[in-house]
Amino acid sequence: MVKSFKKIILLSSVLLVGVVVASFAQQKKAPSKPKPKKDYLVTITTEFGQIYLVLYDKTPKHKENFIKLAKNKFYDSLLFHRVIDGFMIQGGDPNSKNAQAGEILGMGDIGYMIEAEFHPEIFHKRGSLAAARTDNPQKASSGCQFYIVQKKALSDAELEQIEANMGRQIPEHQKKVYREIGGTPHLDMGYTVFGEVIQGMEVVDKIAAVERDENNRPLKDIRMSIKVEELPKQKISQRFGYQFKD
Repeated sequence: MVKSFKKIILLSSVLLVGVVVASFAQQKKAPSKPKPKKDYLVTITTEFGQIYLVLYDKTPKHKENFIKLAKNKFYDSLLFHRVIDGFMIQGGDPNSKNAQAGEILGMGDIGYMIEAEFHPEIFHKRGSLAAARTDNPQKASSGCQFYIVQKKALSDAELEQIEANMGRQIPEHQKKVYREIGGTPHLDMGYTVFGEVIQGMEVVDKIAAVERDENNRPLKDIRMSIKVEELPKQKISQRFGYQFKD
């Protein structure tokens, strides 16, 4: 009886090994999903020049929504309705298209929100494209309003104060970026960043520096048009020196 029991155990072990080997072989044979060779180049045109951006694959809901709106020309003729030099420029309010001079803007929307897509490795460095939002508990994004971070380099003292205010430490590699090029770390993990400027930050700086009223609306309207163009990633990299992340 003991001998018989040992045989069953041995046989079961052999079968188990066979299943594992077969499964491993199937995994090795399964073709890996090819990485897309194309992406979208976003061009925001203003009277001050053009701003070129790419959108992140890690924020697919925001990326898809922005591309859809741009293709439908939703943003054309809208204003950068809120600009704060040393902070950011904001646009995308549909009410801004036909707004009267001095009219308070920023409450317009498209009728839906987008679920937050936060990733610790995606942060508010200078040039980041992020979604505006209301003060909702889910931190869901506006369906159309966005901003571009314009804040320049931060000192160690500023970073320390921001950390104290937030009650958490900023990762060292992110601090390095904030020291070298700038950004707004106090917004990290609170607003969804879904793309970045790859050329044209001088245009963002010019827009941020215009005269504005007490509500931070430019005294002279700054209209935009946005175009999205599907291009090979290699072509975007060659033209702008931008390296796509895996």
